[in-house]
Amino acid sequence: MPEEKTYLEFSDANGGSHKFYEVLVRDNELTIRYGRIGDSGQTQTKTYPTPDKAKAEASKKVKEKLSKGYELAVMGVRQKRPVTRRQVTSTTSTALQAPILWKFASNSAAFGIFIDAKLCWMGNQDGQVFALNHQGKVVNRFKLPDGVKCLVADDVWIYAGCDDGNVYDLTGKLPRLSYKIDENVDIFWLDIKDGLLAVSDASGGVTTIDHDDESQWTRLSQGDDGWMVRCDESRIYHGHSKGITVYDRSEGRMLWHQKTQGSVLFGWQEASAVYAGTSNHKVYCFSKDGEIGSVYKCDAAVYSCATALNGQYVFAGDNSSSIYCFNQGGERLWKLSTGCGSALSMQFLDRRVYIVTTDGYLACIDTSETAIGSAQTGTVPETAVIQAPLGEGDAPSAVLESTTDTSSGVIVECFREGTKLRVRVVSPGYNSNWKVQFPKDIRIEGERYLVQEIRESASGGFYRAYGDIQKLV
Repeated sequence: MPEEKTYLEFSDANGGSHKFYEVLVRDNELTIRYGRIGDSGQTQTKTYPTPDKAKAEASKKVKEKLSKGYELAVMGVRQKRPVTRRQVTSTTSTALQAPILWKFASNSAAFGIFIDAKLCWMGNQDGQVFALNHQGKVVNRFKLPDGVKCLVADDVWIYAGCDDGNVYDLTGKLPRLSYKIDENVDIFWLDIKDGLLAVSDASGGVTTIDHDDESQWTRLSQGDDGWMVRCDESRIYHGHSKGITVYDRSEGRMLWHQKTQGSVLFGWQEASAVYAGTSNHKVYCFSKDGEIGSVYKCDAAVYSCATALNGQYVFAGDNSSSIYCFNQGGERLWKLSTGCGSALSMQFLDRRVYIVTTDGYLACIDTSETAIGSAQTGTVPETAVIQAPLGEGDAPSAVLESTTDTSSGVIVECFREGTKLRVRVVSPGYNSNWKVQFPKDIRIEGERYLVQEIRESASGGFYRAYGDIQKLV
């Protein structure tokens, strides 16, 4: 029996949605492919008892899309809409060289970084994500569809936010699609806390999305270019061209706003304070209630900042490839050169500052008193330079391994609730009324899955899938 294919597109005139929807019937199998125009998109396949039932369901899907403004189209006529990438410049620092222990060359400018006691993660503009040990050896890698805007950790989960508008969970063998951000949102930065995603965008807006991909609220700030968003248990901290605006996490009610001299280009937070690096050469410290604290003065626009020991030391990276360290009161303790580009993101851990740079490096800098003292006299250790391995890492996939073995893991099932596909736990000992945060692109109504672990969210009310996922057959 010949296959029947219907291809639809929707593209509004105001620069908003720009997406496709393809329906393919082959015998009694129905395949749906959808996504942004120009991308390969996501694919879902379902088998029906007869070819007629597969055709009927395909016809229903097409009619639903036509009623929403989609039109019959020819693939390839409309071109992929460009995504805003942060335009950065970098010059060479005239300061003395920082004591870099090792640097990893990923071969593309990098914004994404996350460091913990076990691994050093970086993500670059080629969509490559690397996990390295603390000696700089690659232990894992992924290849995402587009540039990595940022890497964020939420408890034990590691997420990558990408230029394709999607957020991927990196805690299993393969990247899994965790959040699909609305096509109208041009992502600049994101953060996640207990499953709640906050997204700042090119227009100066901030949007929150819950664990099951439902938009909660959107607020438009006084400025644009939202390069900072940070979340805690009760608030969302949003930095943009006019300063920092803070919102109540649950309702989006504005709690306070503070102006900064220059646009906010990066944000950091500690338990009791938030920090904003700005284009006007400064890092500002604000209490969580909006009171201004110390101001840390650099010599060029600040691309990144981080703190040590709850603000006892403040680090900053400028657009001239320099790294700074200040004490809590704002006194500059030192300024040194990276030697490998400007730090677009940074993090401190255990007397070391880790940076990802415009030149595509992940560098480990020794900030101990002895190492810095030697560097200020011109003596630094020989840096170990590590090249990225050849090839590419595993890409996101909607394909799952199958299993019949349920001796370990937790069984969940996908079900329909109105127009949404939800997931719940069916293994004993769990609340069957709670939903499960679960990858979007592998949900098929009626299917059951075996998940490595199911964990209760920190605030309660829903579960979160962790680790590898298999399809039960």
